[in-house]
Amino acid sequence: MTIEQHKTKRLTQHAVFDVVVLGGGAAGLFAAFTAAQRGRSVVVLERANKIGKKILMSGGGRCNFTNLYIEAQNFLSANQHFCKSALSQYTQWDFIDLMQRHGLEYEERKHGQLFCLHSAKDLLAILEEECALAGVTVRTRCDVQDVESFDRDQRGEVVSSDYAFHSSPDSKSSISDAKRARYSVHCIENEIGKRYQCESVIIATGALSVPTLGGSDRGYHLAQAFGLPLVDRSAGLVPFMFSDTTLALCNALSGCSVSVEARCGSTVFSEDMLFTHRGLSGPAILQISNYWHPGETLTIDLLPALDAEDYLIERKSESPKQKVRSVLTQHLPKALVTELEKRWWPEFAERPLAECNDAALRSLGQRLNDWQLKPSATEGYRTAEVTLGGVATSAISSKTMEANEHPGLYFIGEVVDVTGHLGGFNFQWAWSSGFVAGVNA
Repeated sequence: MTIEQHKTKRLTQHAVFDVVVLGGGAAGLFAAFTAAQRGRSVVVLERANKIGKKILMSGGGRCNFTNLYIEAQNFLSANQHFCKSALSQYTQWDFIDLMQRHGLEYEERKHGQLFCLHSAKDLLAILEEECALAGVTVRTRCDVQDVESFDRDQRGEVVSSDYAFHSSPDSKSSISDAKRARYSVHCIENEIGKRYQCESVIIATGALSVPTLGGSDRGYHLAQAFGLPLVDRSAGLVPFMFSDTTLALCNALSGCSVSVEARCGSTVFSEDMLFTHRGLSGPAILQISNYWHPGETLTIDLLPALDAEDYLIERKSESPKQKVRSVLTQHLPKALVTELEKRWWPEFAERPLAECNDAALRSLGQRLNDWQLKPSATEGYRTAEVTLGGVATSAISSKTMEANEHPGLYFIGEVVDVTGHLGGFNFQWAWSSGFVAGVNA
């Protein structure tokens, strides 16, 4: 060992805990206090300057923390069945009960979505209180460098390690000696190297979405270091961008919202769509973005409750003096109709319906029900609410969230290849997967 290596080793502090949780988000905090309630000594290592940043920003600051209607079909994964065990071990009703016991005021919105009535700060305060009551230690500004496992012989004895097993004033572990320590977590904490030695590591580092709130690929690198396979990642629940004439339309309508049916392949969502200065957003678009691949076409039904062809022909018969714009503004925002008129039917914009031939009206009606759009791209991880893909579920036990080949190593939350629909499903996956890891770590 060189002189410099000796210096580094001397400067590196050591601490011992039963469980080290990487990531102070929803899944990590839940796993931490769940494990601590079992009498385990637990430390949470968070890279950001404070925990729960994504919780605070979600749902417009109100946090859509779960949904009344949780089903496996609300989640995307290479293994559609993987999420079932965790979701059944800790349900939405369990989380709602926890919130009620703490007196959290919340409200139900459409589609069974539950939001904090006042602020997401109220929910984060509950998680912090649970951690404090259970004796969880939380460290912020802690950048994890690597996780290493101790080499052991057939009897489970440590046979080689570069790191001595030391106790320190920070240690809270019930581990009495090196025999139960399986992992060493190396991090930089306030510019000081530190090693946390433990029996179990729970990786809850989140994913690539919204890097300003702490999103990173650290969890994927750690998984690969232990030989766990990854499923290709991409931005999910994310707005679309356009580079063709659609962009000019979206710019002109920025801020305008309309209820639509968005379709990609055989998948359909009926929700609101929002025009932005970059393209399209809103619940319907965010939902369908999980199923879209570059180069594919989206279909938007602007009048999902009507057969627009028949409707226009009927209005021609019943109100022949009306113009198309007058008929459509009964069902669509005036601004949208005005912009579409310039582009879709300028040649008969000022004619009464009686002077519009049926073929032209039917063509317009078909377009209203079947608007074909080809996005140039999504806005990417910068604004994506989630990351699709992640650590392959084939390498993880669905019953415990423990890596199949690495006892004591757990992966939970968004880093795993389980992604929920919009509407509180991703938070429920965080609570459920965090709970399962917490009762097993």
